Amino acid sequence: MLADTHVKDDGARKVPARVWAMVRAADVVIHAGDVLSAAFLDRLEATTPTYTVLGNNDVGLTGRLPETLELTLGGVAIGVIHDSGPRVGRARRMRRRFPAAQLVVFGHSHIPVDEEGVDGQRLLNPGSATTRRRQPHHTVARLTLAGGRIAHHELVVVDEPSG
Repeated sequence: MLADTHVKDDGARKVPARVWAMVRAADVVIHAGDVLSAAFLDRLEATTPTYTVLGNNDVGLTGRLPETLELTLGGVAIGVIHDSGPRVGRARRMRRRFPAAQLVVFGHSHIPVDEEGVDGQRLLNPGSATTRRRQPHHTVARLTLAGGRIAHHELVVVDEPSG
């Protein structure tokens, strides 16, 4: 899962090679908005089936992307939104917004989040693989879905090695 990549081209140089390897290995990619360019979105979609929502910076993709998505993958009901609002009250807001979802994926803040919300609903913000802002690392999220449940969930640090 990705969010807030903020890529203005096809991502060939900005997106870490490790992230592209993860995208190629994934069954699907969920991107929680702020893709920025049609070229990057096209490359993602050509690599792996991709579900994406509109972020506040996705002005060139307004007619192409929905503001929210509700889908079922591996028997798991998933809601996707870019901006979940402030941290305070988020869990209740997301339960009201996506009442049937077992998982809500969101972005906007660039702050990685993997926590349980109201009534066991998992809230997941993958952070950003490219624009960490004030976070210590670039991150993505990885999930395994099986038997209608979230079998595994993790935030993955994808910093490029230095030196």
